[in-house]
Amino acid sequence: MDYEKLGAFYLGRRHDVESDQSQPEPILYDAKDLTTHAVCVGMTGSGKTGLGVVLLEEALIDGIPVIAIDPKGDLGNLMLTFPKLRPEDFEPWIDAGEAARAGRSPGEHARFTAELWKKGLAEWDQKPARIAKFAKSAERTLYTPGSRIGNPISVLKSFAAPAPAVAADDDALRERILSAASGLLGLLGIDADPLRSREHILVSTLLEHAWRNGRGLDIPTLIHQIQNPPMERIGVMDIDSFFPSGDRFELAMTLNNLVASPGFEAWTEGDPLDIGKLLHTADGRPRLSILSIAHLSEAERMFFVTQLLNEVVAWMRAQPGSRSLRAILYMDEVFGYFPPTANPPSKTPMLTLLKQARAYGLGVVLATQNPVDLDYKGLSNAGTWFLGRLQTERDKARVLEGLEGASSAASARFDRAQMERTLAGLGSRVFVMNNVHEDEPVVFQTRWALSYLAGPLARDQIRALAQGAGRGAAATSAAPAAAAPTPKRKRVAAPPASEPEGAAKRPALPPDLDEAFLPITIRATANERIVYRPFLAAKAMLHYAKATAKVDEWQSAALVAPLDAENLASPWVEAREIGAALPDLDHEPEEAASFAELPRGAARAKNSARWSKMLASHLYRQRPITILKSRKPRALSQLGESEGEFRGRVQGLLREERDLAVEKLRRRFAPKLTRLQERIRKAEMHVDVQKEQYSASKQQTAISLGATIVGALFGRKLGVGSVGRATTAARGASRAARERSDVARAEEKTEILRDQLQQLEADFESDSRSLSSGSIDDVAIEEIRVAARKSDIDVEELVLLWTPWRIDGDGIAEPAHEPFPA
Repeated sequence: MDYEKLGAFYLGRRHDVESDQSQPEPILYDAKDLTTHAVCVGMTGSGKTGLGVVLLEEALIDGIPVIAIDPKGDLGNLMLTFPKLRPEDFEPWIDAGEAARAGRSPGEHARFTAELWKKGLAEWDQKPARIAKFAKSAERTLYTPGSRIGNPISVLKSFAAPAPAVAADDDALRERILSAASGLLGLLGIDADPLRSREHILVSTLLEHAWRNGRGLDIPTLIHQIQNPPMERIGVMDIDSFFPSGDRFELAMTLNNLVASPGFEAWTEGDPLDIGKLLHTADGRPRLSILSIAHLSEAERMFFVTQLLNEVVAWMRAQPGSRSLRAILYMDEVFGYFPPTANPPSKTPMLTLLKQARAYGLGVVLATQNPVDLDYKGLSNAGTWFLGRLQTERDKARVLEGLEGASSAASARFDRAQMERTLAGLGSRVFVMNNVHEDEPVVFQTRWALSYLAGPLARDQIRALAQGAGRGAAATSAAPAAAAPTPKRKRVAAPPASEPEGAAKRPALPPDLDEAFLPITIRATANERIVYRPFLAAKAMLHYAKATAKVDEWQSAALVAPLDAENLASPWVEAREIGAALPDLDHEPEEAASFAELPRGAARAKNSARWSKMLASHLYRQRPITILKSRKPRALSQLGESEGEFRGRVQGLLREERDLAVEKLRRRFAPKLTRLQERIRKAEMHVDVQKEQYSASKQQTAISLGATIVGALFGRKLGVGSVGRATTAARGASRAARERSDVARAEEKTEILRDQLQQLEADFESDSRSLSSGSIDDVAIEEIRVAARKSDIDVEELVLLWTPWRIDGDGIAEPAHEPFPA
């Protein structure tokens, strides 16, 4: 069976409902059709999860990356790939209870399962080599947010400033703020109405204030700003009238208690929630990122899914448009996240994706066994419906309602009565595929999965998969220091001095040098004192322009640098960038605090102008941007796009070029195929006519000959009539022989035409295979370095920044502030 075709997913075989038998014809699903999204509905035992696994296997074999949300724990099975099909490969994943119920030991059941998989793959024309092909097609990683049993993933980045494409769109920014605030408050157990809840309005206002200024918010900073908001009014009311400080303190304590609760650190560890990195490796290879959330509470699941969908929306809006399938977002059970009446935080970003993602080549696939809990108006945006066995008549009615809406939205014909009859006869692993891009629904049985479907994975199995070699990259990112309100920090001994640090008074500064104070967020204990140490902080605007790289961009950069005697002459050598803007700063120090001594010469006049010039030179030399360029296909990376993301996009361009080339090839071959098929149809009709004429001649000859023989048998004389009948019979026999020859010639002509059609189809398949999208490793990527225009570098702010430190009796210093962003 030839099912390995470009851009086509081998889902199974056509199935006859009446005989309950699968037919030889393979069901190939066009990958491009998934850009209009898909819905899979079926009761427990219908094979819905198996169909989802098969669909994702095919996508990954085709080089399409996948983010899979797994609320039930089944999708980890995509990590279980055993090309050699040895019993010992299966044994660690065998359910001992299932083996006992079958009367087998785990080892015996492993041998039975290995043989079952060999037989199943063979019956569906799949060789073990296809398992190896799938396993090598993408890097596979199993994440467990909020837990260390798998690869943890940090969600703090979810409160980072959104991409410029989102920030510039008021509606998009409002949607993101709304769902982010709702998700966070839901995690706290606060059911907050966006229009009536002061908690929701305050958190939303803080997020908007930070994001519109290009700054992110981590949880500790949010706690601090809830207590001390950076604005004086909300609406027309002053902040204390709208939300008294005592009530704000209670909200801050609730959030702090969450952060301080056992296990919360797991939410801050691991890879960042970065969609580009979840879809592609650093070298541009596709990834399968399975986000297992079965271990979380309902509130935690809603919080994580909401933040993830927000990140997907932001990533999507930063991508160029695409007519080919670029990536897939799959959710194995959407129950509760997209209901018809309620409005949970996850619903808004999900609806945005269903309405807009197709223009960016992102396919959304949603599966559920609870069809009555879906918003079918929203799902009218889905072009493909996979319908399995349903449990109740109510389920069928709701599904038919959704199908009608989807067909109407696509201006496609829908036969409700016929669909209802078809749904009534479905068995396990048998689905109706209603694709608005096709002429009619198709009933098919899903193929055998390449992955071992072990069922929901236990915690120890997830841990083994996360640690196993070759089963996806383990997350190696350490927890960021800013993740908790009292993070562990390295204790630093104070520098030696002739007198204790902090003995100096607040120094007087020249009028051209501004000063500011970093807020204290970690209070000193009874045996500690607060000492301010000097840093330089600045914000600058940089202009990058290079026509050949299609760059004309202004960027903002904020930097901090320690100010001490060693680097006073070149203070920016040790500078580090902390984002696009300086953090919110205080204008006055803490009353009881003291100051470290300024390096000699730091308070001289005109230092500010000199340091500004030195910063401009430093930025010109040290802050170029790198643009990546691909010549074939022609593409330039976007600002802020990593090499892995660019390589992934180039792979998408290769796939899009391939799809366009295949479409052109189809258009070139289609007229020839149509003409041949029409000639074959006419030739077959001619054969039928010749066969009918031959049959009639044989019958007439037989009648004439029979009459002559009967006359002779009964002794009639052979008169003129008898001779005439004999002559007619002879002529009829001769005509029948000629018509038999005509039939043979017509059949021969038809067979020749069929051979020509087969050859034409073979030529099409051969030409199609030559259009393979190729490997990203074969694409030459070059770097173009673009320095900021020196004359356009503008240092907008420069301050002497005093940073608070806690120093104990032994002179050991620890920061009294949250660390600067990396």
